[in-house]
Amino acid sequence: MTTPTPLIPSNGLNVVHLFCHPVGPVDAGAVRKAVDDALEAGLQVVTAAIMGAKADTCFMVLGENLWDLRKFQSKIQGAGFKVAESYVSVTEVSEYAAGMPEAMLNARLFPTLPPEGMKAFCFYPMSKRRGEEHNWYALPYEEREQLMRQHGASGKEFRGRVLQLVTGSTGLDDWEWGVTLFGVHVDDLKDCVYTMRFDEASTLYGEFGAFYTGMVGTVDEVLDATLA
Repeated sequence: MTTPTPLIPSNGLNVVHLFCHPVGPVDAGAVRKAVDDALEAGLQVVTAAIMGAKADTCFMVLGENLWDLRKFQSKIQGAGFKVAESYVSVTEVSEYAAGMPEAMLNARLFPTLPPEGMKAFCFYPMSKRRGEEHNWYALPYEEREQLMRQHGASGKEFRGRVLQLVTGSTGLDDWEWGVTLFGVHVDDLKDCVYTMRFDEASTLYGEFGAFYTGMVGTVDEVLDATLA
C-alpha cells in the first residue's frame, strides 16, 4: 500500500459533506469502523440523519489531509452507501474579518464539531451574484465590508441558538461557500436564515443552492433512523 504525500491547506482544514442513500444492505459495522478510523486519524466526523428525499444520511468530515477524507468516502461507499450529493470546501477566515480577536478567527479555521446541545442541522451552498444590475464583485471593498458587517450583526442575534460555519469553495466546488448551521431547535435555523435574508448583502447579492436539513446524532442513532 502506497502512502501519498499529505495534501494540507496552508491554513485551516479540508471539509467534505457527503449526502448519502443506502444502496442494498449497509454494513453498519463497516460504517462504525470507518468513523472510528477517521477519528483515530485526527479527523472530525459529524453524522446527521437527513429529512426528505434528497438524502438519508450526511457525513460531514473535517481534517488536515485531503487524502484521509477521500479514504473515508471510499469506506462509506464500500459499506453500502451511495453518495447522492457532496460538497468540498475548506475552513477559512473572511477577508472582512480584519480586527477580530484571534480566538474567534481560530474558531473559524479550526472548529470543534458538532457543538454541544445543537442537534438541528442544515447545510446549503451559496454564491454572490454577478448580474448586470447587481454584481457583488463590482462593488468597492469598503462597501462590501460594510454590507458584510451588517450581515454579521444580524447573525449575532442568534448566538447561543445557532452556530454557523461558513467554508470556502471557490475553485473547489460549484458554489463559492458552503454554509453549515447547527441549532438548538429546528425553527432556530429557519428564523436565522429568514432574518439574514433581509440584509442587503443577501437580498441583492445572495444566491442559494439546495438545502439539506436533519438531526445530528451518534453513528448508531443515525444508522437506526436511516436503516429502520
